[in-house]
Amino acid sequence: MPLLGYQKKWINDETPVKFWEKSRRIGASFCDACDSALVAAKNEDEGGMSTYYISYNKAMTKQYVKDTAFWAKKIGLVASEVEEIVLDEDKDITIFQVRFASGHEVQGLSSNPSNLRSKKGRVRIDEAAFVDNLKEVLKAALALIMWGGNIGVLSTHNGEDSEFNELIEEIRAGKKSYSLHRTDLDEALEQGLYRTICDVKGIEWTQAGEDIWREELIDFYGEGSDEELYLIPSKSSGNWLNRNLIESCMDPIIPVLTWLPPAANFVDWPLDTAHREVRDWLQGNLRPILDHLPTNCRHYLGEDFGRTGDLSVDWPLTRMPDLSLYTPFVLELRNAPFRTQEQILFYILDRLPRLSGVALDARGNGQALAEYARQQYGPELVAEVMLTVGWYREHTPRVKASLEDRSSTLPKSENIMEDFRGIKLVKGVPSVPDRSIKTATGQRHYDSFVAYVLAEFAAATIEPPQEWESPVTAGTLLTSAMTRGFRL
Repeated sequence: MPLLGYQKKWINDETPVKFWEKSRRIGASFCDACDSALVAAKNEDEGGMSTYYISYNKAMTKQYVKDTAFWAKKIGLVASEVEEIVLDEDKDITIFQVRFASGHEVQGLSSNPSNLRSKKGRVRIDEAAFVDNLKEVLKAALALIMWGGNIGVLSTHNGEDSEFNELIEEIRAGKKSYSLHRTDLDEALEQGLYRTICDVKGIEWTQAGEDIWREELIDFYGEGSDEELYLIPSKSSGNWLNRNLIESCMDPIIPVLTWLPPAANFVDWPLDTAHREVRDWLQGNLRPILDHLPTNCRHYLGEDFGRTGDLSVDWPLTRMPDLSLYTPFVLELRNAPFRTQEQILFYILDRLPRLSGVALDARGNGQALAEYARQQYGPELVAEVMLTVGWYREHTPRVKASLEDRSSTLPKSENIMEDFRGIKLVKGVPSVPDRSIKTATGQRHYDSFVAYVLAEFAAATIEPPQEWESPVTAGTLLTSAMTRGFRL
């Protein structure tokens, strides 16, 4: 029985601690039992070891051990039949196990953390979102790593407040150095799940048959299908960040600057006149701040793009010596022409000391500016980001973690407060609402939050290939201006 791509990826992952956020009915536990059989059959000098399996109910534990015995026979490994050892009949405490000729075993235990004491080998915690005191069980399991073992934690979701979901969020935020696998029903189908089911049952695969099977499975789980099959924790609604958390990270001395067109017809001004006007504003308002940035620290920038109506927001970050991220200023642009936005962005990037990463909103009209920046500063430094649900799922947990750890600072601004507070949990993912909001200073679409997420993304993920120093102001700016016909 061939294993599918996502199953092989799980088995081949030798990270000491690995998590699998998974759909039901995709063969996750089944493939892990195969791995346990293969490892237990090896002698110790070949890397063999025992596996201790934990789940939240007796039936699942027994099935896993039975699957291990099935794989042992199928592969031709020397192993015993499934043994059932009753430890306490009154309390219904039972151990299931399969013993191998190597001396190793695969043993199913209850979820009491004390059961892992004095053990040596691997631990598998299945349907971990339903295990009581998961963090305590995981803590007990971690002791086995020092003897060369490893830990696999796999589960469907059981609400956004479960310890399993909390750990998943910590992994995504970079607070836990565990590997993370994610497979929903459709991903499993794309990799051949239904075809394998057809092979096992001896029936012919058809796309129509697969579509019917999928719909029947979704109908079976009903309202719970989002959580059971598509990895969306339940009870996921309301504001993602609360006011107290945001305000605790705000610093009143951080300036929020706003550029506005000097005239309603500014877009029609001659290009050289407009360029000088913007240059003078930048020299008078932004240059004093840029000149005082620490030259020994790395700097990053995120930008959310808007042309009319919504804002463009440029959000730089300074990586301080203690690795925290400090916001030196935030710049908001309202109704700025495309050429003006390019001029302002390049002015800032040219003057950020040790510029080490830039992440730009590349949706819609922002794609042109993101591409210009990529061409100007290089693809190793500039990320053109398409902001999708999947992207927010992967990268917003990092933001919440940094706020909770007080390792980042925000300007003390009511508009920025409302941008951050307005982010909603939609099907388990922090999301920007579709509708813009009206403020005393004009329309906003949570622009500062998006810019900040992009800035943190740049700081966390972009690694320049070599020590990068920002270009000298006059060099890049003069070249850029001359190329576009400006007279300075």
